[in-house]
Parts: sequence; structure tokens; C-alpha cells
Amino acid sequence: MTHVVTQACIKCKYTDCVEVCPVSCFYEGRNMVIIDPDVCIDCGVCVAECPIGAIRPENPDHADMITTARKLSKVWPNITHAKRPLSDADDYKDEDDKWDKYFKEENIDL
Repeated sequence: MTHVVTQACIKCKYTDCVEVCPVSCFYEGRNMVIIDPDVCIDCGVCVAECPIGAIRPENPDHADMITTARKLSKVWPNITHAKRPLSDADDYKDEDDKWDKYFKEENIDL
């Protein structure tokens, strides 16, 4: 089992979670971070650190996100230190359905 950064992180990219990870399993994209599901040890310490509750235990609804995270963790850079969130993060933190609106496979690069 793993934890997954859900679509709530998209367009926000709060990184409070990355510094507490004991196995450095976070990777940074242009508008979000992801967890490498093959490295995550399911400790859950990151969950409480996310100010918008974007990190959840894996469940069947997250299958696409986990598959994508597995792929992106091979190309996105590892992140281990917190950075400032995106400048307009507060404008997007409560928005729903961000996966289809702001996360396109063709735009997954940095």
C-alpha cells in the first residue's frame, strides 16, 4: 500500500510534506508534487503536513493517479526540502476536478 498525492495538489504545490518523508519519495512537477508508489513505505507522516489534505491512503479511485505517479517519478526531480507554494495556490486550493482541467499528459514536464 502507498499514499497518493491527489488532484487537490494540482495548481497549489504546497511542499510541507516533503521534509518529513523518511524515504524521500516525493517528486516535483510544474504544478504539483507526487509520491513514488514504489518507494513510499506507507508511514503516513506526510498526511498531516499537507495544509489542504491532498495526501490520502491509496484506494481504488486513485489507480490512474498512482499509475501516473509511478511514471513521473522516473522523470521528475526528487524534492526533499520545502519550497513556497505556487503564487496563486490559495485561489485553487478549494477547486474540484483539477485533474481534467489542469493536468494533461502532454503537459507533465517541468
